Amino acid sequence: MEYTRPILLFNRHLETIYPALLRHVIISPARAERIPTPDGDFLDLDWYDSNSDKLIIISHGLEGNSKRAYMLGMAKAFFSSGFDALAWNYRGCSGEMNFAPRFYHSGATEDLDTVVRHAMKQSKYKSINLIGFSLGGNLTLKYLGEEHLSVGAINKAVVFSVPLDLDSSCMALSRMENWLYVRRFLKSLKSKIKQKRRWMDIDMLIHLNSISTLREFDDHITGPLHGFKNALDYYSQCSSKNFIQQIKTFTLVINARNDPFLSPDCFPENFGNPCIQFHYPQHGGHVGFTLFNEKNLYWSEIRALEFISGANQKL
Repeated sequence: MEYTRPILLFNRHLETIYPALLRHVIISPARAERIPTPDGDFLDLDWYDSNSDKLIIISHGLEGNSKRAYMLGMAKAFFSSGFDALAWNYRGCSGEMNFAPRFYHSGATEDLDTVVRHAMKQSKYKSINLIGFSLGGNLTLKYLGEEHLSVGAINKAVVFSVPLDLDSSCMALSRMENWLYVRRFLKSLKSKIKQKRRWMDIDMLIHLNSISTLREFDDHITGPLHGFKNALDYYSQCSSKNFIQQIKTFTLVINARNDPFLSPDCFPENFGNPCIQFHYPQHGGHVGFTLFNEKNLYWSEIRALEFISGANQKL
């Protein structure tokens, strides 16, 4: 099934902005749950329970949360199709600041592992599947390619708009045409740093006001805060392209060719891994894939349902 964008969304920025700002998803209220992390922090989860033995776990993008339209749309699509859905918030993204002197980042798979393990403890799920958007897609692929024991419980995964190469994708996002996105990301990120001022190293705070790009933020804040030397070290260690070869879970990667956030390195033709399927629609924008229909289902949701509900092709 190929994606065809609506006529009104005639460029990649409209495809990206329209669903982010104007989509409204009506879904039953979630059951909220807070779970502890091994390091004494917490993660906030939203459960959509249909008393199913099948579960999807959905991971959001940079400065997103479990209430974003793309998260709710995906949760509703699967909930309506007989799945339980779990949308989780990264540290500091649920509306309440986390406790630890750290946040989340593109490679923080230990938190996804915590969420998966918590789901496994429910002892009711015969099938656990992962869906990730943007940063959450990178996180999902990296997790699947690492040696977490919980990975064995995962049936399938679908990821959208994934910056497989963080370094070159950061350069792509820094293009002048993307200044509005970058400004919004930085405003939100800087606000969170200020909320945690008393836990922050003074050298990081000195640089905060002068930071004007995401690379500078990762160089002075994200990298050092999470044990990396700088932005380049962070990108090198956390880019999911370095973990794809090790993935043994049947996985679908969908990146739109016109995604304004992604570099050419995010469209590999062949990784030589039979478990990975790549799909590169010509249109879709970043976390877009808008469709107008009676069920208010986006193409990304239809495609994810088809893939996960299809015959089990896990190797």
